[in-house]
Amino acid sequence: MTGMELNAQIWRDIASIADDEALMKRLAKYLKRLTAAKPDPTEMTYDEFVARIQRGKEQYARGEYSEMLPGEDLTAHLRRLGYTI
Repeated sequence: MTGMELNAQIWRDIASIADDEALMKRLAKYLKRLTAAKPDPTEMTYDEFVARIQRGKEQYARGEYSEMLPGEDLTAHLRRLGYTI
């Protein structure tokens, strides 16, 4: 089953129980548990955060950074650095 087919099936199933409040409460409770179990990819420990800041400071000290020119927007800045946008 493809992602599109799965998505359509899930919405059909939800529509079929939408008029039953007890089933909708069970679904809401299950969805809350299911989404809580999904890890946050942006989460990091304090030590990881401090290490990341330190790496950034080291890169800056080595000159591995770029600055936007006065009046330059982000698109123009990235193009100047060689990115195709």
